[in-house]
Amino acid sequence: MNKEKIRVSVRDSFWFLPALYGVLSILSVSVTSVLDFWIVPQVKESLPKFFLTEKSVAQTLYGSLITSILTMTTISFSTIMVVLTTYTTQFSPRTLQDFMKSRVTQHVLGVYSFGFIFALINLLLLGSDQSGLVTPTLTVIVSIICLAFFIIFIHHSSRFVQVNNLIGQIRKSTSTIIERTFEEKNYNEAVEWDQEEINRLKHSDSNVVKAEQSGYLQGIQFKPFIQWAKNQNIIMEANFNIGDYVQKGMPIFYYWHFEKEKEINPEECVQYILVGNERTDVQDIEFSIQKLVEISVKAISPGINDPHTAVNCINRIGSLLAELAAVYHPLKYYSDEEENLRLIMEPRTLQDYLYKSFYQIRIYGYHDISVMNGVLEALYKISVVNDKEVKDEVWRFGKYMMNAIDTDKLDDLDQKYYKKQAQKLASACDQPI
Repeated sequence: MNKEKIRVSVRDSFWFLPALYGVLSILSVSVTSVLDFWIVPQVKESLPKFFLTEKSVAQTLYGSLITSILTMTTISFSTIMVVLTTYTTQFSPRTLQDFMKSRVTQHVLGVYSFGFIFALINLLLLGSDQSGLVTPTLTVIVSIICLAFFIIFIHHSSRFVQVNNLIGQIRKSTSTIIERTFEEKNYNEAVEWDQEEINRLKHSDSNVVKAEQSGYLQGIQFKPFIQWAKNQNIIMEANFNIGDYVQKGMPIFYYWHFEKEKEINPEECVQYILVGNERTDVQDIEFSIQKLVEISVKAISPGINDPHTAVNCINRIGSLLAELAAVYHPLKYYSDEEENLRLIMEPRTLQDYLYKSFYQIRIYGYHDISVMNGVLEALYKISVVNDKEVKDEVWRFGKYMMNAIDTDKLDDLDQKYYKKQAQKLASACDQPI
């Protein structure tokens, strides 16, 4: 799991792509220098004079490029700080990850690094009366590319800071996580298992694996973990869900070992789980939805007072929950290729997702009828596109949401629209109101 942890760290960092571009820049300087000092002199007699750049012109060109790139980098970092401040104060601190892992932002900083290092090293190597052909030409091309990326970055930042685009981006990425979580796997899973076998297992003596560090459970590598359990001939039971905070020393796995004479090191299983300082959206559907929840709760706060943004978030949450309900099945038991049980992991229920998606909106938005009507509309859309089992879950949760509304304090027109929305939800769930 260390590889996965490194991958997540690299994905959310600003340093990796700029460092990679910096290395490519050094390689480019080496290649162009070889071409200019070894190959161009052999053919320069047959080249027109205007193709060969004078030393003074090349020196001015390199110096101008260095100054320009430093200016663009300063402006870009200032823009980044404005975006990060806006995300923190108006949206949600959790949404900072979405901007930091944006490949556009990282590639822009990488191109700047490439151009700066390329011009700086070439300026250092500048020596003869003529600087050659390839290096100055490539410098002009790099300058044009840097300018193009600067324009792209300004456009990208101005779009990214718009709340509707941010909400749409979160919804799109969360939809991908839902699809990836419930698609066909390269390991075996089952909703049900032989309960007699489970009961015998539960009543036998179990062993404990404790957490080696505190942090959020960011993910688990199921296939290698199941293979490891098979090799050890043990059954593991997880004492967590993806996204839970684990405390160092607390039990995270219980296991049953069937070959007493065989020595095992149960702590080896910890390498297949990823624990970090913050939650990520690698396998955590709830965390991705939580970003939209936090944006909506901030939008209905007295300091911002933007219920339309809250309703927009609620619509996207409802859309994600509708997608989730359509493919959701509780992944509780995991077996190896020989159909032997290897891992038990209690899943989050659909009711859990409904509750975590809307309970904070219920607490802070119950007094705003437009927000509550938006929740009922989202629940209606979840139920109308799913089967009866989902409809029953949605209706139970819908009653929980409606209980927060004090209808006696509503004006007649507000009551009219509220009752209309409640009736629509009841009809979609095949329930009387």
